Amino acid sequence: MSQSVDRALDVLDAVAAAPGPVTAKALARNLRCGLSTVYEILGTLTARGHLVRTAGGYTLGYRVPVLHQAFQRHMQLDDAVHALLLAARRQAEADTYFSTYRDGDIAVLAGNAADPATGGFGVGRDLDGHATAHGKVLLATLPRAARMRYLTGTGMRAITPQTITSPERLDAELRRVRREGVAVEVEECAPGVACVAVPVPVIPGSRGSKAAAAVSAAVPLEDFHRRKRQLTETLRHVAAEAAKLAARQREGGAAASAG
Repeated sequence: MSQSVDRALDVLDAVAAAPGPVTAKALARNLRCGLSTVYEILGTLTARGHLVRTAGGYTLGYRVPVLHQAFQRHMQLDDAVHALLLAARRQAEADTYFSTYRDGDIAVLAGNAADPATGGFGVGRDLDGHATAHGKVLLATLPRAARMRYLTGTGMRAITPQTITSPERLDAELRRVRREGVAVEVEECAPGVACVAVPVPVIPGSRGSKAAAAVSAAVPLEDFHRRKRQLTETLRHVAAEAAKLAARQREGGAAASAG
């Protein structure tokens, strides 16, 4: 049973990672799995709506967005956060992201990416928190033991020549982040791209969640130095608005309980 589940998830991941529709034969070859087994898995995933069969092969199905919405609901990411993130993108004129640390993982929960030059972060788990601005903000909130567990589990791979791969250097960087309340990375995660991130003190809709959060912006390197201050101020404004919104939600909840 476990092996069957693993194979089904491998097929789903392979389809998600493909640049376009992928055929059953290609999946069987790439996953080193029997063609009949792949067809059986594809049939089940298609019947449940996780995949769709097209003329060119299989692609993700309409069930996937529903799962993502459920994930965001479980992570207590409400419409207010999406509205704040969209406002940040408009004000900063940059790609913006909302990220969190929870239960040992860093994840990008939402993003508004439009500039092809930045590449864009995908929504989902981030295994390179040591190299991202939002990752640095979130790692800076953790006790050292928890931080080292994350870094040991994910590693500190050198994505670019600028990536910090030394725990000692990262510790020094995180001390600066805690002191200044802002994290910066310049070509540590992607060539030609720089990012700024600030902590979000309280998450709207979190209902007492202990998850740490960050809001970040990514711009092409040539725009970064002249826009760093503007980006930081915009993100801090958005984080402050998030705190105000959370406070209003708490007050509304308390009033409803008293009533």
